[in-house]
Amino acid sequence: MDPVTFHPARGTFTQRFLGATPRAAWIGLAAFGLVTLVLLPILHLAVPAGHPLHVSDYVVTVGGKIMCYAIAAVALDLAWGYAGILSLGHGLFFALGGYAFGMYLMRAIGHDGVYQSDLPDFMVFLDWKRYPWYWHGTQHLLWAALLVIAVPGLLAFVFGLFAFRSRIKGVYFSIITQALTYAAMLLFFRNETGFGGNNGFTDFKRVLGFPITAPGTRVVLFMITAAVLCAVLVGGRYLVTSRFGRVLAGVRDAESRAMFLGYDTLWFKLFVWTLSAVLCAVAGALYVPQVGIINPSEMSPANSIEIAIWVAVGGRGTLLGPVLGAALVNLAKSWFTVAFPQFWLFFLGLLFVLVTLFLPQGVVGLGRKLWRARRRVPAASLAPDGKVAA
Repeated sequence: MDPVTFHPARGTFTQRFLGATPRAAWIGLAAFGLVTLVLLPILHLAVPAGHPLHVSDYVVTVGGKIMCYAIAAVALDLAWGYAGILSLGHGLFFALGGYAFGMYLMRAIGHDGVYQSDLPDFMVFLDWKRYPWYWHGTQHLLWAALLVIAVPGLLAFVFGLFAFRSRIKGVYFSIITQALTYAAMLLFFRNETGFGGNNGFTDFKRVLGFPITAPGTRVVLFMITAAVLCAVLVGGRYLVTSRFGRVLAGVRDAESRAMFLGYDTLWFKLFVWTLSAVLCAVAGALYVPQVGIINPSEMSPANSIEIAIWVAVGGRGTLLGPVLGAALVNLAKSWFTVAFPQFWLFFLGLLFVLVTLFLPQGVVGLGRKLWRARRRVPAASLAPDGKVAA
């Protein structure tokens, strides 16, 4: 989407909401919706396999996974790009959302597991006799959906309340968030926590009674993910161009000055931080049924750093940039881990260094510079070879 342009808060809510997103962005979202909600499902379900236009299961799964990553990247961008809160622990919220929905998926297996028990296979293997108290009610989709929002949201709220009240920010805040996700990863690796240990949750069978690997189910999950991504982009655009967004930008650029003007910056930062965590958890909940597994490795600090790299590569503070960054980096990862698996982490580190040094505004910032440079040079002054005529 376009860079943030703050508009006066006039008119009805609907007018302000629709006006926050430029017309070009609405056209882009409409095109994206046409492709993801109409074209790809038809090519996947209606066109037979083997046909040149058929979209395979692999494309649908990878597309859904990348869109989940894009949602997580936009969530981090709201906190980092617009409030200056760099988190290196968003992988924790992503995984918590995945685990919360994974509990429902594990309950939905029923007696189709290896041991044909009411309990998940990993609990039977570890000689559990009953579900832990925190598993109660997870057989209901609505309760699981509530957990997806409530657990990460409550954790982020409490953590942020203590951190922001203590005026912890900058690199210190980033290190603490990294320590938090690392501690949670070690906790979830333990078998006695009741979350499957290092194997996590897998072998899902169905969701809402429908086979989870059926083409129709995959397409519906893909479409829901695309719709959520569009809603996050539009909602995020409205948020950052509203009066709240103006104050948030002031907090990011000069927090002490905003406090001097009478704003209680604690609650502005706490709100966007908690919202960012919840959106990241929603991305994790959509990720699990499409990928088919969730384990503690999703909480690793490396995964959280990777989310920050997506935002940096695409361009923080742009909303569209994190989407592009998540897509570009993960497509590169898919190729590198097959062609040169031993060099992927080196390439990722080099990419982050190069973007920091030469593309501080990311891919979107580079595109803007090229567009503005082209508009400054009249077409008549260009020579046939593309250079400026003397």
